[in-house]
Parts: sequence; structure tokens; C-alpha cells
Amino acid sequence: MARRTAWADAAALTSYALLAWWIMRGLWADPAGRWLHNPDDQGFFQAMMAHGERVLFHGESPLFTTRLNAPTGVNLMANTSVLGISLPFAPVTHYLGPAVSVALMATVGLAGTAAAWWWLLSRHVVASRAGAWAGGLWAGFAPGFVAHANGQPNFASGFVLPFIVWQVIRLREPGRVWRSGVLLGLLIVVQAFINEELLLLTAITLTLVGLLQAAISRRLVAGLLVAGAVAGALLAYPLYFQFFGPGHYRGLPFRLDLYATTLGSIPAFPRRSIAGSEAIARSVTGGSVTEDATFWGPGICLMILVAVVLLRRSAAARAAAVAGLILLVMSFGGRLRLTRTTEIGPAPLGWTEHVPVLDLVTTSRYALATTTIAGVLLAMAADRVRGRGRGVFWAGMALALVPMFPLGLRTSPAPVVPAFFVQGTWRSYVHGDQSIVIVPLPAMVAGRYGMRIAALSHLGFPIPRGYFLGPANPPLDDTGSWAPPMLYTVNLLTVVGRTSHVPKLGPAERRAVRADLRYWRAGIVVVLPNAPNRLSLRRLLFQVLGTPVPVGDVFVFRVPTFIGP
Repeated sequence: MARRTAWADAAALTSYALLAWWIMRGLWADPAGRWLHNPDDQGFFQAMMAHGERVLFHGESPLFTTRLNAPTGVNLMANTSVLGISLPFAPVTHYLGPAVSVALMATVGLAGTAAAWWWLLSRHVVASRAGAWAGGLWAGFAPGFVAHANGQPNFASGFVLPFIVWQVIRLREPGRVWRSGVLLGLLIVVQAFINEELLLLTAITLTLVGLLQAAISRRLVAGLLVAGAVAGALLAYPLYFQFFGPGHYRGLPFRLDLYATTLGSIPAFPRRSIAGSEAIARSVTGGSVTEDATFWGPGICLMILVAVVLLRRSAAARAAAVAGLILLVMSFGGRLRLTRTTEIGPAPLGWTEHVPVLDLVTTSRYALATTTIAGVLLAMAADRVRGRGRGVFWAGMALALVPMFPLGLRTSPAPVVPAFFVQGTWRSYVHGDQSIVIVPLPAMVAGRYGMRIAALSHLGFPIPRGYFLGPANPPLDDTGSWAPPMLYTVNLLTVVGRTSHVPKLGPAERRAVRADLRYWRAGIVVVLPNAPNRLSLRRLLFQVLGTPVPVGDVFVFRVPTFIGP
């Protein structure tokens, strides 16, 4: 029996690992030289991997950094710092680079999540090894999780969640209050440093299932109190720092239901699958590939309904199914839509967008919890079916899954990082805490190249601005924003880069630019080779800093140690 279990484990884990590699193979071809569909978030997570390396190897603060948005810095607890992954991966980042770490995080995240659900299902939920394998496959590789691997690998890294679920279940057993409560608290802490949003979705799911099943006992409550005390003690300061520390913000800089689930997206095939269609996917969803949270395909939708019917006598399965339905409806946001442009009317649970804490959740992601519940129900149904029905069930599963086989994430060549940064030439130009002003300035979309350069340079130097979440204009306005307050020089460089028109700077304008450079503690300004209207930017900066030094394919403007007014 033990040998059979070992062989089943090996087969399941190998299949998950191969599928994860297949999906990520485009990025593995050249981790530092390829861009995913979502290069902004890819660059951000490369920076987070670099930060984890700096924490472990250079003793920097895990919760805050001034390497981005210098000199003000960034509250990393208020961003997705993934310390639960970046710290263990720090040696990989140190020796192989942040790009390899991000590719590894996405690959291990997909395979590890499926493997963790396989463990829970095969050991504690179902007797059918095939059912456990299928449940793990869906819970780890469902289209919503593969879509998030496009640049948000933290949402594809749910490998701690099955162990949280199992410890919650075990709290109902006699004598498990302290042991499972402490372990649950520690698991909550780990998950909080991987993805707080998935942790919240899991808590909502378990609460709904417990209430619907009337399974909340005194023993369970006692264990949860122990877990809460352990997690609260360990997370008290990080959470305080997140919500009240420097760089904290309030709300998100976009509508929560911007990528809300549409009815048409549920039975649609994933766009990057055998039967998928990019045109159909664009018509039914909000437009972001990363936020394609459903796309279950018609076959799986049918098999989920079959599973619910087969499990109708199980109180736990009924509670899980209803909880999944509630979460799916929450993912619709405030308006019920058939497609991206076809609106039906108000959504039943749209009011949840205004509930504190829930008002920080992107609504489409509630469907990720429903997706996981569907995987558990499919495994349980496979375990329940008997006789001839077993062959019919597995034929249905095969017909449902084969058209959804993923083609792998689409990648494209990323701009080459200039030798000035790759070879470390920049080290001879800046000293101490001096920053490097990269032009175009690092930012979302327009400045993604600069953010990527800083990340692939292991955040070896501070950079002004960047792509992150922070307050719009502190302390006057702490509303969440993708960018720090606009400065004169930022606007000037942006306009010249967009229009190529170079204004003649008078004394007041030159003083404003110098003041911004002083604020940034700039050592040099580097104009990148692919900067739009590069020569115009060179002429603009010449008016303030003089003639640049061509170093390879970049223009380097030295900033005097003291820039007078």
C-alpha cells in the first residue's frame, strides 16, 4: 500500500511539474530577455525578488525600501512584497538573478498548488487517486490561475491554502485545539507574506461553508481563537506598518469591478487553449488577460453541475457548492453583464464592494475561490460515482478538459538591458545613497523598461519613482495611486518624450529641474537607447546638466555633487 501511494505521488507530482514547465516554457527560454503579456507586474515581481535578496544578503528592512521611489521610499507591506517566497528564493536571486526567481516562482506556484491539493484530497478527502489527481489539476491549473501566472505569480501560488483548510477541519477533532490552532496560526502568517488576498478569500470561503453546514462548534471556535492569537501576535507590527506606516494608502486607483466576471466568460474557453479564441475572450471579459478569473469552458461547467447532483446527499458538498455560488455572484461586482459591453442590470451582491476590507478585493478574484471549490467537488464526485457511471463520468471529464489544454503563456522579446547596467559600469558614477535617474522615468506602462532595469540590477541603486502602490499626495491625500506626486521635471520629461518639442528653459525652469534632482539625490541621469524622442530629451537635459558622456548606447549626464539654484 505504501509503495502504491509513493508511485501515485510520484506520478501526480511529475505530471504537475511537466505541465507547469509547459505553460511557462516561453519564459524559461530566456527569463531575463522575455516579457510576459503583463510586463509591468512581471517587472514589479522581479523587483520584489531583488528586494528579498537585499533583505537576506544586505540586511535591509523587509517592510520598506528606498531603492524604489527614492528618496521617499515604498511601503512594501502595502504592496505585494511576497516575502514568504522572496526570502526563501533569495539565494536563487543572488546567484541567478531576479528574472529566474520570478520564472521559478510561477512554475513552482502552479505545480506546488496542484500538488498541495493532491495531498489533501488523496490523503484526507477521497479514496480515488484519479479523482484526487483531477481535483489537484483543476485547483492548481484552472484557467484563472494560469492567467495570473502572466505577471502576478502570487495568485498562482496557493500551495499553503490546502494546509490551512486541513488544519481548520482538524480543529473539530478532540485534543486538537492547541496543536492545530498554533499550526494554523503559523500557516496564516506564511500565507499573509505570500498573498493576503487569497488568505482573505479562503477565510470567507471557510466561514460560508461553516455557516451553511452549521458546523461551527465550541471546539472549532476555541481553536480559531488560538490561531488568531498566534497569527495576531506575529502579524501585529507588519499589519500596523501596512495600514499606518510610511507610504500607506487608502483604497485602490481603479474601480473594483473593472475586471468583474461576466456571465459569458464562465462557459468560454481560455484564450490560450486548444479551443480558445482571442476574439471571443476579448468580447466577454474586461480586457486584462491576467484577470481572466473564470473561462471554465462548457464541458467543465456541465461536469460541475453533474458533480453537485452526484453529491446532493453530502451536507459538506452542498455547503461548499452554495459557498462557491455566493462567491461567484460576488465576482460579478455591482452590475450583472453578459459580455464586456452587454449589461443586464444590478448584480445581487454588488453591495459587498462597499464593505470594509472587501473594498480592497478586485471583484473578479472571488471567482478564484469558486474555481478551487469546483476542483474539490469534482474530486469528490469522481470518488462517489460507481459502476458504469464511472466510465461515463471520466469520459465527460476528458471531453471537458482536452479542449482546454493550455498552449503556454505568450512571451515576446524584451528590450536589451544596456551594458552600462549589465556590466556594472554605473558603480563608478554614483556613490553612497545617490540615485540614478533613468529616462524614461520608471513608471507603469511608459516607464516599464526603467523599472525592469532596476530590478535586473538587483536594486543595486536607488531610483526615483517606479511602479508600485502608494499615496497620491501625502500627507494631504492618501488615496491609493500607481505613481507618486507629479514633479515639474517628471512632467517636463514626459511631455518632451511624447511630443519631441524641446522648450527653451529659463532661469526659473532650470532651478525647478535642479531642485528635483536635489530632492532625488541624483548622481547621474541616464537616457536609455530606446527612449522615445531620445535626442530631444538629450537637448533638454543639456540645458541644465551640460554635455552628456556617451557610454555604450546610453547618454550619461553627471549631476554635480551640489547643484546650486
